[in-house]
Amino acid sequence: MSNFGDLAALGAGIGLRREHYSHVIEQRPRVGWFEVISENFMEPGGRPLNVLERVRADFPVAFHGVSMSLGAAAPLDCHYLRTLDALVRRFDPVIVSDHLCWTRSGKHNLHDLLPLPHTEESVAVAAQNISQAQDFLGRQILIENVSTYLAYTHSTMAEWEFLSAVAEAAGCGILLDINNIFVNAFNHGFSADEYVDAIPTERVAQFHLAGHRDCATHLLDTHDQPVHLAVWRLYERALRRFGPRATLIEWDDNLPDFTTLEAEAAAARGRIEQLSVAGRRAV
Repeated sequence: MSNFGDLAALGAGIGLRREHYSHVIEQRPRVGWFEVISENFMEPGGRPLNVLERVRADFPVAFHGVSMSLGAAAPLDCHYLRTLDALVRRFDPVIVSDHLCWTRSGKHNLHDLLPLPHTEESVAVAAQNISQAQDFLGRQILIENVSTYLAYTHSTMAEWEFLSAVAEAAGCGILLDINNIFVNAFNHGFSADEYVDAIPTERVAQFHLAGHRDCATHLLDTHDQPVHLAVWRLYERALRRFGPRATLIEWDDNLPDFTTLEAEAAAARGRIEQLSVAGRRAV
């Protein structure tokens, strides 16, 4: 297994969005790295690829997919894998990731990150698909825990047990979305702390942080506002358990100006540095 701890040096990054292309290229902001949605760069030619070339010249980049459909009870889309593989070879990202969910039905992309039943059968299916993707790409990938708003009655294990079992069976890493843990804990009535404490430390390579919306009866993972204080506290718990890890600020809707995103990334970076200082003092 890769030494995912090596990725900790990336520090805090920001999702690269179209509205900020010009600012990033012209200003070269103080950001450790950028994460891009893989599918946004799969079409040949055009401005997005040109932008990515210029950003990649100055920053490490990570590819984050939304439609590999790793949990589907169907073969992976070979055209998708070939296109992703060409993109990976061209830009050499530091991380390639996707979601532990299903997004396809036959040839139809449903454009949603749909939850899986937490069963041994689902573990086997997802692990087989992840292994296929890793063999095709010639590298380990990370799988992300998704936000959910329903639970399957025939699930036989907790979400954190399911995520850990899939990662272990597939030999992949975990992109631990801290906001999604908080959202799901509220929506399904489990302990977010217990979730964080149960994930194997050696599998976690990256964190996601984002904002959510409180709808009273449930929380909605919206990525359209700052990280909530309670999520920052859960992130601090995760840092104490896993140590410094590459951390990404996700903000996809109602995008603010870039300085607001920089401030969020700086808040994450400050917590990482605080942990490092505390560790050195302990030694």
